[in-house]
Order: sequence, then structure tokens, then C-alpha cells
Amino acid sequence: MLSEIQRAAIKLKRIVTNTPLNVSVGLSEQYDANILLKREDLQVVRSYKIRGAYNKISSLSKEQLVNGVVCASAGNHAQGVAYSCQKLGIKGTIFMPVPTPKQKVNQVKLFGKKYVDVILVGDTFDDAYAEAQKFCTIEKAEFIHPFDDPAIIAGQGTVGLEILGDYPEPIDYLIVPIGGGGLISGLISVFEALSPQTKIIGVEPEGAPAMKTAIAQKEIVTLNKIDKFVDGAAVKTVGVHNFEICKNYLDDVLLVNEGAVCAMILKLYDEEGMVVEPAGALSVAALDHLRAEIKGKTVVCIVSGGNNDIARTEEIRERAMLFKGLKHYFIIKFPQRPGALKEFVNQVLGEDDDISYFSYIKKDNKEKGPVVLGIELKDAADFKGLALRMQSFGFDYEYLNEKPDLMRYLI
Repeated sequence: MLSEIQRAAIKLKRIVTNTPLNVSVGLSEQYDANILLKREDLQVVRSYKIRGAYNKISSLSKEQLVNGVVCASAGNHAQGVAYSCQKLGIKGTIFMPVPTPKQKVNQVKLFGKKYVDVILVGDTFDDAYAEAQKFCTIEKAEFIHPFDDPAIIAGQGTVGLEILGDYPEPIDYLIVPIGGGGLISGLISVFEALSPQTKIIGVEPEGAPAMKTAIAQKEIVTLNKIDKFVDGAAVKTVGVHNFEICKNYLDDVLLVNEGAVCAMILKLYDEEGMVVEPAGALSVAALDHLRAEIKGKTVVCIVSGGNNDIARTEEIRERAMLFKGLKHYFIIKFPQRPGALKEFVNQVLGEDDDISYFSYIKKDNKEKGPVVLGIELKDAADFKGLALRMQSFGFDYEYLNEKPDLMRYLI
């Protein structure tokens, strides 16, 4: 595989950007380690996906390309395919899940120009994948898989060649986000050959642990349900080629809470001036799981993409605050009399507490009426005092943070 990756690097030389490998001073100080960020968010299509897509499409024969190419993607692979089609003058049809952020859909159209048609279908990548397969059968078009293809893996592996070329010193840890497994499979192929002492850690969102589950069960599995928030890394089933590589060589797979990912997105923006998508923040968010282990070590985190939709900012902030214990939702039974809310504010809320959400439904035939209340705290440690004051002053409540399904329904 290494020779295939090296050939891919030659082919991609004039197409992709050799993205920076930057030392993060802030993260290095925080974790007492040498933390480097491989900035694939600065790639020409703002993710590494162009590498595999172009390598695959450019390797196809004229006969294979006569009916064009097809792909299914939650966004970044679609952009890579679209850009490749435009550069190579090839017709492309791209299937994307309906919930794909609008920003990513628009970018696909921008990169593909007149060469690409975008079809939105289904709720997940797997839904779009099934429709793309049907289209290929009918139209006899060539399918460009987002991760389960040796040519795709070889293209993604060029990220590893760049890292080792730009940083000749020993690398102790390489932390890589996992969706279907194309990127990490390519990186494993490079590092096993050229830097075998490097520990390779994969990272998945808690809500979509497809690779970790497959490795634990020693076979590929299809998850029944996934959290689609980290859309660039949320798949139900990993690739066959990718699983074979990962099960034999991957040192570990960590699961990171989606809220922790959101907190890291905000941290990278505030402290590093970086705009990254959820999947792009996965590897950096995993550093908390390795704090003791990486002390004094050199660690490379792959920032896989920067295609974040600004419309998701409020959701990202909300998830981050819930994760950090700074936002809490309750159903509180308020007495139905004048002054009840004032008493709550004066007796229960702390000086730095803030009501951020209030929804009251008056029940005329009841002594108490339910209020859905959201409270933001300055410090997570203030929650204990808040809960004790509600109890001592007789405000009965149901804590919604522990019931996320009900919370999503009510708020």
C-alpha cells in the first residue's frame, strides 16, 4: 500500500495543498505536551477528501467514465468528488442526506460547477448510499466510494507522507478521526512502514461507534441507530478494506461525547482562530482522554475539515454548555399565584445564574402549573446549590438534562 500512496502523492501534487502542520502553543501548554495540528481544514475543498476522490477518479479508464461517476456523501467527500469532476471534465451525480448542512451542499455545487448534479435524499449517509447504488445500477455509472476503496485509501494516505516530510522528529502519537475509516487506514499504511513507533489512536463520536464496535466484536457490524450530529464521522457501517487494516494495526479507538466536540469547536475558534466542523474537532477533543499518557510526548492531531455551517452555531454552543454543566433545564411546578416567579428569582437563583429559557402553560383548575425553565450558570459547581435551594423553598422539579429525549421534545 505504501507504494500506491507514494504514487498517489505524485498524482496529487498539483491538485491538493500541502497543508500546514502547526504547533499549538495553547494546547501544548494545556496538556504539557508537544501538540501539532495537521490543518486539513485549510485544504482546497476544506477537507482531506479531495485526495482520495481525485486519486480514484483519475485512475479510471475512459470506458469506465463514459457514463460519469456517482457518489454518496454527508458533505466532504461530495466536495472532493465535485472538484475532481470539474478539474477532469467528468459528469458527476452526488447523493447527499437531506439534513446535510446547507453550506456543504452549496460548496458541492460551487466546486462541481456545470459538471455535477446534487440529489438530496434520506436522513443519513446510509440512505444516500443506497439511492446512489440504485442509480449506478440503472445508469451504469462508476461509483466513487467515500472510504471503502484501495484508491481512496491511498489518496487519503498522502496526509501521512506530508506529516512525516514536514516533521522529521519522532512522533509519539497520531490521533485521527474515524468515519468509515478511509483516512485512518491510509495513515496506518504510511506510519506502519515509515514510523512504526508511533501509536495511532482513532476517535469516533459516542453516538456513532461503528469502528470500535466492529473491532470489539471482531467483525463488521451495522449500528441500528446513530447520532448524526458529527456528520462527517457518523456512519452505521465501516468499510471492509478499512476494517481489515484497523483491526490489525490500530492501537486504540476512543469515543468522544458530542458535547465535548462542540466545546472544542468553540475553543479552537476562540483560542486558535480556527473554524472547524464537528468531525474536524474530534481528534483534538480526544486529548482529554489521553492527558496523563501524552505528557511530555509529541502528538499530531488530524484536523480533518473546516466545512462548518454558521447556522449550527447556536446548537454547537448549546451542546457545549450542556456538556460542561453550565446549562440546565427543568420542569418546575410553580404555584399559580402572583409573585411566584419573583420568589423563585429572589430565593433560588444565585447572583450569577441566568434564566435563558421560560415556557409557562397556565392550568386554571390546578394549584400549580408547569414551567419549562432553562438556567445558565457561570460555574458548573453552582448547580448543587441551585438544586438544594429549589428543594428547600418548595419548588418541585423534574430535571430534564437526564432525560434528553424529553428535553428535545419540549425545547
